[in-house]
Amino acid sequence: MDLIKDIRIKAAGKKKTIVLPESGDERILSAAERIINEGIAAGVILIGDPNKIKIKKSAGIKIINHFDYERKHEFIETYSELRKGKETPQQTKQAMADPLFFGAMLVRKGLADCMVCGSVNSTANVLRSSIKVIGTREGCSLVSSFFIIQLKDEKLGEKGGYIFADCGVVPNPDARQLAQIAIASADSARTLFGWEPRVAMLSYSTKGSSGGESVGKVREAVEIVKAKEKGLCIDGEIQLDAAVVPDVARKKNAYEVLEGRANILIFPDLNSGNISYKLAQRFAGAQATGPILQGLAKPVNDLSRGCSVEDIVNSAAITMVQ
Repeated sequence: MDLIKDIRIKAAGKKKTIVLPESGDERILSAAERIINEGIAAGVILIGDPNKIKIKKSAGIKIINHFDYERKHEFIETYSELRKGKETPQQTKQAMADPLFFGAMLVRKGLADCMVCGSVNSTANVLRSSIKVIGTREGCSLVSSFFIIQLKDEKLGEKGGYIFADCGVVPNPDARQLAQIAIASADSARTLFGWEPRVAMLSYSTKGSSGGESVGKVREAVEIVKAKEKGLCIDGEIQLDAAVVPDVARKKNAYEVLEGRANILIFPDLNSGNISYKLAQRFAGAQATGPILQGLAKPVNDLSRGCSVEDIVNSAAITMVQ
């Protein structure tokens, strides 16, 4: 099963418009052409001076100059209302002069469906613009992230597929934040892949085999999720082997809920999550795609500054499906 190929097919069927605000990056321009030529999006919006953006003319690619856009003042007024009492009028104007903030406003206003950026900007800048302009979705106060992990062994996870969270944003989530990450990751699994989520809240302990502050945090998070999402298949605290290997789950008395078949792995902190996805990638040869943001009111995703054109195209497809 090729998860990314399936996502590209889904994205093509949705006919969405995506903003790629970093038009000074040649990788972004190449990705924009591929996204349109391969039918992954109905439209791509680039932000910047049309005279400086060297790209082939295409019916599917639109260039908006954010300095003389006809709705620029409306955007400034909207942002001023959003940041009332938090930013000065000068800061408000400066924000809408930033392609990331301007692109986020296009998404907020419904002039585009989603945005991908980060090829030349830091994760902090991507998050800052997205949270300030678009905000978090209803019922969620936290933006987190996940990786799509695809292993060669299709007997594991969901035919080799897993969601790992959080591996890129929240350093040390408390129990309530950990619960939000679990719920958001389950929603992401349904949206992207149509999976029935099976969520493992990971720890160095399985069902009371050990104690400690971090174990208590995971146990509390599980109870919070169970109270909010009564139909969700979730278990913890649980060790990785008991979460993904049926025989081990039986031996550790952790078979009843997940049956050793978890497809979503929630890590207790960013250290463990980040290290784990890289172990899977480097030692097991897994394909790792991400980080993919979740929890925003409308989809935005962050790129690595070392990203390839292929990475940008994949991220765009994922964002459109979100």
